[in-house]
Amino acid sequence: MSHLGPLAHWIGFSTFLVAMLVIDLVFLHRGETRVSGRRALRASAVWIALGLAVGCIIGWRLGRGAFVEYMTAYVVEESLSIDNLFVFALMFSAFRIPPEHQHRVLFWGIFGALVMRLGFILAGVALLARFHWIMYVFGLVLLVAAIRIGRARGDEPPEHSLLVRAIGRVLRTTPDLRGGRFFVRDAATGVLLATPLFAVLVALETTDIAFAIDSIPAVLGVTTDSFIVFTSNAMAILGLRSLYFAVAAGLDRLRHLKTGLAAILAFIAAKMLAHDLVHVPAGVSLGVILAILAITAVASLRGGPPLAHPQQPEVQP
Repeated sequence: MSHLGPLAHWIGFSTFLVAMLVIDLVFLHRGETRVSGRRALRASAVWIALGLAVGCIIGWRLGRGAFVEYMTAYVVEESLSIDNLFVFALMFSAFRIPPEHQHRVLFWGIFGALVMRLGFILAGVALLARFHWIMYVFGLVLLVAAIRIGRARGDEPPEHSLLVRAIGRVLRTTPDLRGGRFFVRDAATGVLLATPLFAVLVALETTDIAFAIDSIPAVLGVTTDSFIVFTSNAMAILGLRSLYFAVAAGLDRLRHLKTGLAAILAFIAAKMLAHDLVHVPAGVSLGVILAILAITAVASLRGGPPLAHPQQPEVQP
């Protein structure tokens, strides 16, 4: 069923979302400090628990079917979001952002991603409600994405290098960081300059648009309930910061991640393209996706040496 859902549910979840962001920014990360791996693991566990709790509340309020749809969408979005972690690492390396400032960039980057994805979700649901054939378009988009990801090598595609250079040419930036500030005013000319911290924020927001083009249709292939799509997206994205600091050192071990993500996207694409002929229950979809992730994790852990990621170019002011 395609609808916005009860207004009370949106107000309740939005209030919870804002409260979590305020607590994170004001109380938990008031200063610019390095996030330790142990602290990040604890925070990741809390975010996952909150994500599961939101699913349980949805199941309590909307029924078992909604719970299964939420959990499937949450797992899909969480698995696809892992690919974002590689981009975080590459961008921080490219702009030479020290660990103590990375959380600030990720906070505002994820805040922007939540706003943008809400727009994508509402537009996608509206299109599906009005034009049934859009489902086939989304299915083809996912199929192309699956092929592209499956054929990609371990290193990052060249468009990220081009993006880094483009940002360096368009933005007037300072040559170095100025604490945790995004903008500073030049003492001599009075001109407002962006710092590398803002440049990497723009880079992360830009690349998230590309990720959303893949992930939003994937979740819409699970459910067209915009409330479930947004809540699953939001809870998966909110935990990305902690997950990044928890597993950043071991990202190069996930050598078969892209193959697993390609398989998930291909499965959802096939489900969308054949939705008029075959109905795949949400529970079956969840089982297939979890099986793919389990196989990917085992294959990665038993694989060969870690992947080597090339250094990205530095931004010039």
